[in-house]
Amino acid sequence: MVQRIDKINYYLNIAATVAERSTCLRKKSGTVIVNNDEIVATGYSGAPRGRKNCNDLGYCSKKKFFPDIRHAGYDACRSVHAEMNAIISSSRKNMIGASLYLVQYRTDTGLLEENPGCCQMCRKLIINAGIERVIVRDDSKEGYKITDVQEWIDNDDLLNGKITY
Repeated sequence: MVQRIDKINYYLNIAATVAERSTCLRKKSGTVIVNNDEIVATGYSGAPRGRKNCNDLGYCSKKKFFPDIRHAGYDACRSVHAEMNAIISSSRKNMIGASLYLVQYRTDTGLLEENPGCCQMCRKLIINAGIERVIVRDDSKEGYKITDVQEWIDNDDLLNGKITY
């Protein structure tokens, strides 16, 4: 009997391949949005269309202006996040009830991001897109964590002072 990969890891592996197109010098991110077992959109992190990417410039503008800040300074970042690119590539009606799969790698180590997840801006976009759950590859080849987007709505960390990433 032939072993088949489970569906979650199948879509996470596709997201990992999408991440290879990323042009961010800090983190390679890839996203796949799936609804009714069909891929409706993919996205990777990179500069807006027509603008120079950080890998073309040879430096990370966020790191240049905010070298010691991990979860801030997004206005200085040239990249549109993978989740954002996937969301703007699909209509809302195709995303209502969908799952978003996300894989993130550190470019300095090539390893999976520790404590991966979506930034606050991406969370807001995911909520408004109607996506129901986010599945993120964690620190192992086949491991992942699943977040029910309703949790982000019910436990609004922007109101309770417990901002998480």
